[in-house]
Amino acid sequence: MANDEYKGMIVSDPSVMMGKPVVAGTRITVEEILEKLAAGETFEQILAAHPRLTQEAIRAALSFAADALKADVVYPHAG
Repeated sequence: MANDEYKGMIVSDPSVMMGKPVVAGTRITVEEILEKLAAGETFEQILAAHPRLTQEAIRAALSFAADALKADVVYPHAG
């Protein structure tokens, strides 16, 4: 998925989940999807837990997060 193809699939509305980016038509945040993937859940497990999601929506969340990180340029440092 090209990085801008998530547009329309990932939305932000101040009245939904405090304005956090969510998959359109759901209350499932990009943050929640990332946390589940980081914890080792597979696409299939996430889809089983959230039947309204699609593989395309999960990929859109990943693409959105990648673009957000590019925009912020966050570099970890030893502290």
